[in-house]
Amino acid sequence: MTYDETTLAQLRDDAADIVSRYPVKRSALLPMLHLVQSVDGFVSPDGIRFCAERLDLSAAEVSAVATFYTQYKRRPNGEYQVGVCVNTLCAVMGGDRIWDELSEHVGVGNDETTADGKVTLERLECNAACDYAPVMMVNWEFFDNQTPDSAKQVVDDLRAGKDVAPTRGPAKVCTFKEVSRVLAGFDDGRANEDQGVGAPTLAGVKAAKAQGWKEGKK
Repeated sequence: MTYDETTLAQLRDDAADIVSRYPVKRSALLPMLHLVQSVDGFVSPDGIRFCAERLDLSAAEVSAVATFYTQYKRRPNGEYQVGVCVNTLCAVMGGDRIWDELSEHVGVGNDETTADGKVTLERLECNAACDYAPVMMVNWEFFDNQTPDSAKQVVDDLRAGKDVAPTRGPAKVCTFKEVSRVLAGFDDGRANEDQGVGAPTLAGVKAAKAQGWKEGKK
């Protein structure tokens, strides 16, 4: 492996922490992949070997899992993963136009990274946020009710090194490596920053109550 001794020592400590959470060692593979991604910015060959050695798996077994899930990247990823939802509702509400204009604006296509290494662009099939369509995500933080202009502004600000806050939270968006460490199960102290459920999500419940509906009944 090409990890330096300091990095390797930290990885081993973190891996031991992750493995200790599971009764069966190999069950720790998913968070372990996020861990190596938080160091390398993608699931590198060194990361594959590290996971295999720590979990008594073959490199082929680790690779099979890493290539199945789209959150694991097999080549260097941008500092910010920008996903535009192009599923049915978002597409109808303008998602396709956002994608077309944003892709042209930054000069890259699906799963491609800008030359400055800042942004990897991705077409997403659903963000499970139809009530805020069209939706874009940056490192899995929500940017709701987007337009082509607002989406381009978000990406321009990220590439310029400005702090960018998601629609549903006051703090700036984390980097891809930082959020990968959180997905590995390590607390970043920001769990209480969520803004909770918004008005569009509750619109159906409000309408039902106005009609006198009760839970499980009309």
